[in-house]
Amino acid sequence: MTSGEAGKRGPKVRSDCWIQWERRDSGGVAIDLTSKVDGMYGESIIALIEEGCRTLGADHVRITVEDQGALPFTLAARLETAARRAGHAVAEEFLLPMSGRGTYGSDRDRLRRSRLYLPGNEPKFYVNAGLHNPDGVILDLEDSVAPTEKDAARALVRNALRAVDFYGAERMVRINQGEPGLEDLEWIVPHNVNLVLIPKVEDPQQVVEVDRRIAAINQKLGLKNPVFLMPIVESALGAWRAYEIAAACPNVVGLAIGLEDYTADIGAQRTLEGTESFWARAQVLNGAKAAHVQPIDTVFSDVTDMDGLAASVREAKGLGFVGKGCIHPRQISVVHDAFAPGEAEIDRARKIVLAFEEAEAKGLGVVSLGSKMIDAPVVKRAVTTVETAIRVGRLDADWREERPPV
Repeated sequence: MTSGEAGKRGPKVRSDCWIQWERRDSGGVAIDLTSKVDGMYGESIIALIEEGCRTLGADHVRITVEDQGALPFTLAARLETAARRAGHAVAEEFLLPMSGRGTYGSDRDRLRRSRLYLPGNEPKFYVNAGLHNPDGVILDLEDSVAPTEKDAARALVRNALRAVDFYGAERMVRINQGEPGLEDLEWIVPHNVNLVLIPKVEDPQQVVEVDRRIAAINQKLGLKNPVFLMPIVESALGAWRAYEIAAACPNVVGLAIGLEDYTADIGAQRTLEGTESFWARAQVLNGAKAAHVQPIDTVFSDVTDMDGLAASVREAKGLGFVGKGCIHPRQISVVHDAFAPGEAEIDRARKIVLAFEEAEAKGLGVVSLGSKMIDAPVVKRAVTTVETAIRVGRLDADWREERPPV
């Protein structure tokens, strides 16, 4: 093979490009550029392509570029993919400098109310994703990417992790199943991914294998930041083994459920009421809680029904879930609002916490609020409510200075 191409072309394409790589025996590097931003950035694009050819180890090649406003990280990914598809043995990956905006880490117990899915081969969605304030962004290498574009998505997701400002959102990647998923890790772990979602998990050993591969990559490169894991249960067998999956290794921080594949697996139609999937959701919820990780509910697939989404989140919260997947930015604020504790809930929680602290200060073994005795689980739930309210901005950290009447 002497030529390869990558990317998208045509007048309806935005924030992307199409690049063709043609190997030749002599003549150096020749670049044919057509760009909608040629007047402002044409010279910069050509300089980037020339740098890429040097890095990839190409002395004689013709590069044809049709650009529709692609950013440098996209141009670099498309160039490298085209080179690999042409059969060129790249000297090294074409990596642009790591942005200081992508070097932050994460922690086990951070808020994961919303996770915004971004198709791995669609750079047009990346740049503004963080502006919608999701708790996490999921750069997806699995179901949203066609089999023929998996290689292109890997390069693009890798480069996005290095270049895109996600405004503090947890940087997540959903890998593929099996060995392709383990190979995905080689592309993303070196570039500060915070969390890896493991799809269609039916056996805790799948989680262990991912964790081991990440550990091996980190050891080889001397990396220190932890990479957390979130298995996704999407089948009857996975639901049956929910606890074992959630407890598979210490880096698991959450357990999610995906109902499209689950309902297909059991031969049922997915309904708005969700009676066909209640058992599986309960399994995932209790498995996660028993393993002391976060239970995460499925996505709500109708992006136009905000009332239905809010009702779905309230139901999920009532069951004990702490997060939900989002497939459109407009869902994020609805999810956050529905998961947040309400005013009456916060007020009662404050009273319980104050009553507990007062009893503890007096050395009392019994906590009471008015004429009612309060047991330890109620106090624990109230503390969690207060902490959550502070984290989501619905309660000031110094709330004790305005003590509610007990």
